[in-house]
Amino acid sequence: MRSLIRRRPETVKADPAPSRWSWRMQRLMLTPGFRFALRVGLPFTLSLLAGTIYMADEERRGTVVQAIADVRASIEERPEFMVKLMAIDGASDMLSTEIRTALPLEFPLSSFDLDLPQIREKITDIDGVKQANVRIRPGGVLQIDVTPRVPVAVWRSETGLALVDNTGAHVARIEARRDHADLPLIAGAGADKAVPEALRLIGAANVLGDRLRGLVRVGQRRWDVVLDRDQTIMLPEENALQALERVIALEGAQEVLTRDVARVDMRLAARPTLRMNEDATREWWHIRQLSGQ
Repeated sequence: MRSLIRRRPETVKADPAPSRWSWRMQRLMLTPGFRFALRVGLPFTLSLLAGTIYMADEERRGTVVQAIADVRASIEERPEFMVKLMAIDGASDMLSTEIRTALPLEFPLSSFDLDLPQIREKITDIDGVKQANVRIRPGGVLQIDVTPRVPVAVWRSETGLALVDNTGAHVARIEARRDHADLPLIAGAGADKAVPEALRLIGAANVLGDRLRGLVRVGQRRWDVVLDRDQTIMLPEENALQALERVIALEGAQEVLTRDVARVDMRLAARPTLRMNEDATREWWHIRQLSGQ
């Protein structure tokens, strides 16, 4: 007899192993680069895409740009950032006027609109300025500290008269020699490039007193010392100071420069040459003629 008890159908147990796609996804999520891209790259890309779509409209783009400009202006134009005046220390009145002319700034002005390195460069480009320091002082003051060039000589060139400092750098143009009669005079092309040597020669020639008229640069290689009574000491290219001191020693011992001498040629150290002036030369020839009779 058939059994009246019905058997329950056998259930198929599910396979605990993941599917191939599930396994690949799990492996992918374990990759650091993929996790970083999902956590950072995806939000950034979506944000960039949204921003690009929003800024594609010209009107919205203009509104954003104007808003940024307004915020920046509101910060830059705050009273604590405004510069109200300019102060110059260390410069003469003439040099200060020249600096203010070179910097046509209209105050009040925001400190964000001031390019301090560029301002300093414009100031140092002025001939009379050796060094400059530019800063914004508390209280809204543009402070300029100037180290001016100190003129030590008057240089006469083809273009006129100019003051030069101890390095030969140009200081300022002048109209007349009498405006700076206290400074020695140098002349000739290239004289400004040999100012240190000229100062040493002038220092040695100070023993001659008021007889010194100045120095002339000859051929951009040597000096002539010009004295009153149209006397000239022609110095060599090398050891010029020693040659001048030798002439001064001769003057002290034999009063060479007190005589009717027009030129003292020291270009050949082994053979100094004296040239008399025209009156003395005629008198010398006259004496020779009388002695020959």
